[in-house]
Amino acid sequence: MLQRSVEPTQYTSLAFGRRCEEAGISPSTGRTGSCYDNAVTESFFASLETELIDRVRLPTRADAEREVFSYIEGFYNPWRRHSANGQLSPAEYERRHMRAMQDELGERSRAA
Repeated sequence: MLQRSVEPTQYTSLAFGRRCEEAGISPSTGRTGSCYDNAVTESFFASLETELIDRVRLPTRADAEREVFSYIEGFYNPWRRHSANGQLSPAEYERRHMRAMQDELGERSRAA
C-alpha cells in the first residue's frame, strides 16, 4: 500500500500503527526525523506527476485508473531505471533478487 503523507504526525501515531496492524498492513516509516523515510515513494509520485499526469488529460476516474495502471505496468516497473535500485528497473531488480534468493536456497540445500 502506498500512502502519501499529508499530516506526517498522524502516520506515526500509536492509533495509526494499531489500525495498520489490524488491517494487516506494515506502514513504511523509519525513525522520526529521517529525511529518507519516504524518499523512494516521493520520487515515484514526482515521476508519475511529471511523466504522466502533467502530460495527458484524464477526464474520468476510469481514464485515470487505466492510464496510471498502464504507466506503472507498461513503463515504470519494466523499463524505468532507478538510482535506488542500482540503475535497474524495478522488474529487473526483483528478477535479480529472486534469482539470488533461489541460488542461496539451492546452495543451502546442497550443503545440508
